[in-house]
Amino acid sequence: MMRISDTVKHLLIINVIMFIGTMAIGEGQLFYRLFSMYFPKSEAFQPWQVVTHMFMHHGALHLALNMFGLWMFGSPVEHFLGRNRFLFLYFSAGFGALALQLGEYYFRFLPYFNELIASGLNESEILQMLADGRSFDGISTTQHDNLQQAFNFYTVSMVGASGCLMGLLAAFGMMNPNAELMLIFLPIPIKAKYFIPALLTIETILGFNGQSIFGGVSIAHFAHVGGAITGAIIMWYWKRTQFNRNRWN
Repeated sequence: MMRISDTVKHLLIINVIMFIGTMAIGEGQLFYRLFSMYFPKSEAFQPWQVVTHMFMHHGALHLALNMFGLWMFGSPVEHFLGRNRFLFLYFSAGFGALALQLGEYYFRFLPYFNELIASGLNESEILQMLADGRSFDGISTTQHDNLQQAFNFYTVSMVGASGCLMGLLAAFGMMNPNAELMLIFLPIPIKAKYFIPALLTIETILGFNGQSIFGGVSIAHFAHVGGAITGAIIMWYWKRTQFNRNRWN
C-alpha cells in the first residue's frame, strides 16, 4: 500500500482539529458560525469562510467519509503531481465546488428576492427581515411566502471537503482510467473511466431534483459536480501541456 503523503497527512490533521473545535464549542455556536460558509447576502457571511468551510464537517460520519476519501485518493495524486500542484488542484476544486453550488443557490434565491422588490419592499428591508428570522409580520401573504422561500437560502451553510475530494477523484481517474472503484453501498468494482462519469450524472440528477440518496441529509450535489469538473479541467490541461516534465516541487 502506498505511504500516506506529507500534505495529505497535514490536511487530515487540520480537518480533525477543526472538527474537535466545532464539537468542543458546540455546533451552531461561535466556532461553527465563524468558519462555515454562509450565503453571501447573510449577515453571518465572512470572506475567510470561502476557504475555512473546506475544513468543517457536520458530524463524525461526514468527517470520516471525507477523510477516508482523502486518504485513499490524495496520496497517489500527490505522489503523481507533487506537493504544490496537488495543493493547487485541491483548493481549486474546493473553489470550483463552492462557485457552482452558490450559483445554484442564487439561481433559486433571486426569483423570490426580485418578486419581493417588485412588491414594493427595498433590499435593506428584505435583508433585515431575513436576518430577524421567520416572524414576517405586517406584510401580504404573497410577500410572506416569498420571504419564507428566500429564507431557506439566506440561512444555508456549507461545510466539508467533498468538493476538494471530487477534484482529487477526477484527477485520480484521469491518471488511472482503468483502476477499479466502487461505492460503499454498491460494492461492485467499476473502472474509473466509467465510474466517475456515472457518479457525476447521479449527482447532477439529484441536484436538480433536490433529493439525496441519504434520505433527509442535506447534500450539496452541485458542489460535488463543480469540484469534479474543476479537477478534471486542471488535470486535462496539465496532461495536455505535459506538466510532468516541469513539476512544481
